Amino acid sequence: MLAYDGDEPVGWAAVAPRSDTAFARNRKIPHVDDLPVWSLWCIRVRPGHRKQGISHALIAGAVEFARAHGAPVIEAYPLDNGDAKVDLTMAYAGIRKNFERAGFVHAADTTSVLAGHPRVLMRLDLR
Repeated sequence: MLAYDGDEPVGWAAVAPRSDTAFARNRKIPHVDDLPVWSLWCIRVRPGHRKQGISHALIAGAVEFARAHGAPVIEAYPLDNGDAKVDLTMAYAGIRKNFERAGFVHAADTTSVLAGHPRVLMRLDLR
């Protein structure tokens, strides 16, 4: 998914069937069930364009893309940082509260840690 400001690309999100990603074999990110889930694993917004809702639009776009391609469920593996500040260069996994705002729910804890913050498995049922 790409986000534009006019003709200028300002952000992107990576979304695909989990079976097509490294998360299919990742031992730190659990499999909750056997559904053919899609993964939303990376969101980037260019400096100078942050704090404008672009990451929210990217999440919404990724959800609609997965739904349009028949995904029954979409997962994300964001940082669970609470109110702690996150190094923006390491925030590419997203943050939990942004996924909660998009309707995702906590489905499992993981053993993955990024930038000193635990990552959680968040899911949104698309059925």
